[in-house]
Amino acid sequence: MPGVRYLALRDLCDLAPGDPELQAARAEAQAKGPIASILDGMEDEGYWVEPGPGYYPKYKGTVWAVIMLAQLGATADQDERIGKACDYLLDHALAAGGQFSASGAPSGTADCLQGNLCAALLDLGYDDPRLEGAFEWMARTVTGEGLAPSTDRQAAMRYYAGKCGPTFACGSNNKLPCAWGGVKVMLAFSKLPTDRRTPLVERAIQQGVDFLLGTDPAESDYPSGFSDKPSRNWWRFGFPVFYVTDLLQNVEALIGLGYGSDPRLKSALALLREKQDQQGRWPLEYDYTGKTWGNFGVKKQPNKWVTLRALRALKQAET
Repeated sequence: MPGVRYLALRDLCDLAPGDPELQAARAEAQAKGPIASILDGMEDEGYWVEPGPGYYPKYKGTVWAVIMLAQLGATADQDERIGKACDYLLDHALAAGGQFSASGAPSGTADCLQGNLCAALLDLGYDDPRLEGAFEWMARTVTGEGLAPSTDRQAAMRYYAGKCGPTFACGSNNKLPCAWGGVKVMLAFSKLPTDRRTPLVERAIQQGVDFLLGTDPAESDYPSGFSDKPSRNWWRFGFPVFYVTDLLQNVEALIGLGYGSDPRLKSALALLREKQDQQGRWPLEYDYTGKTWGNFGVKKQPNKWVTLRALRALKQAET
């Protein structure tokens, strides 16, 4: 599978950007396989399936196509259609206050959507001044700085029924902190270059790390909202990764922020290693087969994409 090979050469074998083998693998990944299939489904205006903010239909609208392209290793400098899609997304899904929104209005924002899109746009190599506002809004939602309660409808900047409070509080999680959303936010911060991290972003990162490492990530005993126990999906590693989060993505976010050697991550890394089979592979345990652009393997079978995610995380944790 060309996309997996390119990312393995880049992230696991550490080939230099100018290496001919890496360049050839990158070109093949862009021209063939799932990246090409997704881009072939894009409308000329820059959206997928339906015009507008792109959250619907799940999981083939613009939001999901952009997230998938990023996870597959696509980049804006390889195909002008990617930059056009990113422009379209910001024009239609980003509210003036910096909120990525399922509806286009500020009230349609959510941590999982905000984090997923901020992370994806950085991975795609897309740069737009409006992203600074998106990261600022995201940081404020974590710390609460400058945001009024959702009930204060006259405030210029406030929380909403969905994104309802600091430290990842979410209406969909019974107004409690949602670790799924928190992981997406922290993953996005991990991809933001350090020279672009404002003091506000740094405070948000620290508050987010304190939350995610406030319990053993291997146990994932975060507030469950409407359930009395954590979702079993925490322990089902998958590809692609949308708003459902797994323990591996939690590890990816924390390692990306420099916490790979933190003793509080030890149990999670041990659990990650335990899932590896004797041939060094990890299985696909959560998927979107038949729901999104392309299929990425058979459930419960060894999977190249999940194996790539796991090996990349373990490699970063050891460096």
